[in-house]
Amino acid sequence: MFEKIKLFVNESADEVKNKVTCPTAKELQNSTVIVLVSALVFAVLIGLVDFVFENGMTWFYRSF
Repeated sequence: MFEKIKLFVNESADEVKNKVTCPTAKELQNSTVIVLVSALVFAVLIGLVDFVFENGMTWFYRSF
C-alpha cells in the first residue's frame, strides 16, 4: 500500500515539474475577460428571471 502512495507522489511531482506549464500573461488576461463577461451575462439573466417572477407573483396575488 505504501508503495502505491510513494509511486503516486513521485509521479505527481514529476508531472508538476515536467508537464505543467504556466499560462502567459495574455492568456490569463483573455481568461479573466471571459470569466467577467460570463458572470455579467449570468447576473443579468438571473436578474431578469427574478424580475419577471416577482412581477408575475405580485400580479397573481393581487388578482385574488
